[in-house]
Amino acid sequence: MGIIRKTKSVAALLNEFDNNSSLGAISVITLIERLGSKFNKTTIYRVLDKLEEDGVLHSFLGKNGLKWYAKCNGCSADKHNDVHPHFQCLDCGKMDCLSFRVALPKIPNRKIEVSQLLIQGKCEECFV
Repeated sequence: MGIIRKTKSVAALLNEFDNNSSLGAISVITLIERLGSKFNKTTIYRVLDKLEEDGVLHSFLGKNGLKWYAKCNGCSADKHNDVHPHFQCLDCGKMDCLSFRVALPKIPNRKIEVSQLLIQGKCEECFV
């Protein structure tokens, strides 16, 4: 955990999320395709990990175990607060962060630290 340094790779990755905010989330494969000519894969993965550690991004697994990233809302290096479900369209692949919360059950003798809920179906453009 630490302070985000404004390196070229950090700026380029954050720019991808700022310029594509309508997408909701971006897969790691898409980020590598877009930035792979400027930075090697190792740098991209390292910066994504650091941004997640610092509470700027959160990640989750989509269909076929593909890792996706989205900007955090109200998170910090100490704690990720925006625990929410994600929706993936099975037709076009679009991934969205959903704005509602899902209540997690209390589990005796357990402390939940991370939870992921992926809902799959058809998005508004594919659902006709």
